[in-house]
Amino acid sequence: MFEKNQAVLYKKNAAVITEIEGDKFAIKYCSAPATDTGKAAKYDTVKVRAKDIAALPSKNVTIEKVLAFGDEHADAKISEAWELLQSDDSTAGQKISFEELLSLVDSAAKPEAAYFYFDKLRSGFEFSLSEDDLKNCALAFVPRTQEEIAALKSKADLKAHEAEYYAAFLDRLKNRVLDLAADSKFMGEVEAVALGKTDKSKVMQDAGVAATPENAHKLLLDTGVWAITKNPHPTRWGLSMKSASLSLAAPPDEERMEVPGISYAIDNEWSADPDDAVAFDGKYLWVHIADPASAILPQSPIDKAAMDRGATLYIPEGAARMLCEDSLEDYALGLTTKSRALSFRILLNADGSIEECQVFKTLVNVKRLTYQAADGLKDGELKDLFAIAARNLERRKNAGSVEIDLPEVHITLDENKKVFIEPEVHPQSAEVVREMMLLAGEGAARFAFANKIPFVYVRQESPDIPKDLPDGLAGEFKTVKCMHRREVGLAPGPHAGLGLGMYSQVTSPLRRYGDLLCHEQLRAFLDGRDLIDKDAMLERLSAGDEAAYACKKAERKSDLHWTLVYLLQNPDWTGEAVCVDFKGNEAVFMIPSLAQQTTFAPKNKLSLNDKIIVKAKSVDIPNLRAQFVEV
Repeated sequence: MFEKNQAVLYKKNAAVITEIEGDKFAIKYCSAPATDTGKAAKYDTVKVRAKDIAALPSKNVTIEKVLAFGDEHADAKISEAWELLQSDDSTAGQKISFEELLSLVDSAAKPEAAYFYFDKLRSGFEFSLSEDDLKNCALAFVPRTQEEIAALKSKADLKAHEAEYYAAFLDRLKNRVLDLAADSKFMGEVEAVALGKTDKSKVMQDAGVAATPENAHKLLLDTGVWAITKNPHPTRWGLSMKSASLSLAAPPDEERMEVPGISYAIDNEWSADPDDAVAFDGKYLWVHIADPASAILPQSPIDKAAMDRGATLYIPEGAARMLCEDSLEDYALGLTTKSRALSFRILLNADGSIEECQVFKTLVNVKRLTYQAADGLKDGELKDLFAIAARNLERRKNAGSVEIDLPEVHITLDENKKVFIEPEVHPQSAEVVREMMLLAGEGAARFAFANKIPFVYVRQESPDIPKDLPDGLAGEFKTVKCMHRREVGLAPGPHAGLGLGMYSQVTSPLRRYGDLLCHEQLRAFLDGRDLIDKDAMLERLSAGDEAAYACKKAERKSDLHWTLVYLLQNPDWTGEAVCVDFKGNEAVFMIPSLAQQTTFAPKNKLSLNDKIIVKAKSVDIPNLRAQFVEV
């Protein structure tokens, strides 16, 4: 099969057999080609077996002659051979051996020409050679179809002109006028920077733009790749904008205490995941909380997925829930005739303080009410709850709680992403619910501490509030600046801001991982199961709290993003601004209708709480900034 001085393929390149020694072949091949600087080609010899080489129909040659051969008409000859095969229906699309194909391409080919034509055929458009055939030393080609040839030529043309196309793209990018259909393939890496997925971009470097998320965002807006309504902030913080996908199992069939009477789930009219309800039976205050921990075991896949999310993400586009959407019907309160809950039964002293708190697994009759409907019942069936809330608020104030009332807004979008901003109203019943949840958190903390349950406590140091605190919004603004950050850990301590000696958050296990973790621990205690130890609690608390912090940051930045979009959508907007502080010659203003802060030098001298009318002078969405001026 093989002869001395025969050309062969070795590792897909040309070689020539120089000696045959039994079942081994000494072959000579070019290991380094000649260079333009005059450096001669380098040749090496190696011994191989038959399985390592493939025979070419080229005998009595040298490697130098094989590599030196050329034919300027080769492309035309190969095309003619392809056309000849296409015209023969019996051979069209069939494999043809290289030796046979070579005779069609050049029937008078010199011996040293074989490798040249082989290389032309395997790199050309008209014929294909499979990697498997080449690996198995079966040198057979298949004619490609006209469509396949056209596609390959188009791709090769694109690659050949890639540098030219890229240079033209960069010119368009620098002028901020793109061909969006053709240039989108280049802008993908810019989008990745804008979304916080990478901090490197060749496109941005070549365009002379620093690769920051803000610069990438601006580039995408300036070129029309993104609309102003594109909100990148959840993705930048590593958050999904879709709800969790792992479904909870159906609630377990377990013994539960039936709580008599009606309990009330009071919430906004747009709320879709009610997770608390309250009632007073004449002796005890009942705070019922959704019980997803009945179906979620510590360290289960759902538990870990919830820990990774940290909390439900609430942004104007919608909610990306910590737990699967289909869990709401089984675990939210008031969506079915009877609701399963983890309930806190609280006995209050005359001054409103907690004398005793017990925890039960319950079945509850829940009636859903909007805040507005509940306000209408404050002198009727909800009278006792309003009275308990007022007493608890007074108790907390006497203990030094800090009540801050800063403007809040609710941002919504329609189907066309038109932005609507409305002031948040604070119905009396919303304050009632808040006090009930604080009582439940305080009661849960006391219950856990009394029973030596490793638990998540929330603490806050006392603020340093000056005695000469101004009135009005300026005073509220200054109070906020005096507050310390809350601390979360396994050691109980006073929460000065709330005026509570001990506190834990347990009222939103559908929405907050820390609350779910507390519920898992309480249920383990009630069921007599092993408790989560302190080290595991700390590890899970830390991971969940970090993810929840990312949610909060993404929510705030998303709200600001959509506020800026609102200003661009309403260029004639004007609004009232209240002077709340001074910085040198500039005044700090709060804009209640936007719940935003701005700083600039007013036209006239102002006092704290003075009001002026402002408008937006400029809006910078990538950097989340708006500059306001006095009208």
